[in-house]
Amino acid sequence: MTAPFRIRPATPADQTQLGELAGQLVRLHSDWNSRRFLVIDNVEVGYGRWLVKEARSEDAEVLVAVREEAPADVLGYAYFRHEARDFNQLLGPHTVLHDLFVGSGARGGGVATALLHAVRDASAARKCPRILLHTAVQNAAGQALFRRVGFEPTMVEMTWELHPPEPT
Repeated sequence: MTAPFRIRPATPADQTQLGELAGQLVRLHSDWNSRRFLVIDNVEVGYGRWLVKEARSEDAEVLVAVREEAPADVLGYAYFRHEARDFNQLLGPHTVLHDLFVGSGARGGGVATALLHAVRDASAARKCPRILLHTAVQNAAGQALFRRVGFEPTMVEMTWELHPPEPT
């Protein structure tokens, strides 16, 4: 069971922990499909810096879940952007949830659900009537969580590798 936690906006002091969590997320996706998901050198440093920068953006938000007794201990995070009408995707105003990740020691304690509810509340406050996300095909646990809180499948991403790896 996860100790009591709260959700708050990310701050520059969270950069290192955000980078570490984001690096875990990137590597997880790459482990699932290394041709689809890119891993760059020093991903933790770059991603941590990116998330702190996005947290200051007018159209983006980064929320963190932190322990009540240790508010500098980041358990997980959500990164999302509020978007205007997008004719290419046939969408009115919406929020795109880019990242949702909870560290392994805090999983199963309601952190991801609380982060999703905070994303919902932030989107409603911005008058965004829907939240979209992409999830890896292999992410069965995440898909179950997303369905549990109210997400419904609407699109399927498909990839056509034009240069498949040579057989070994």
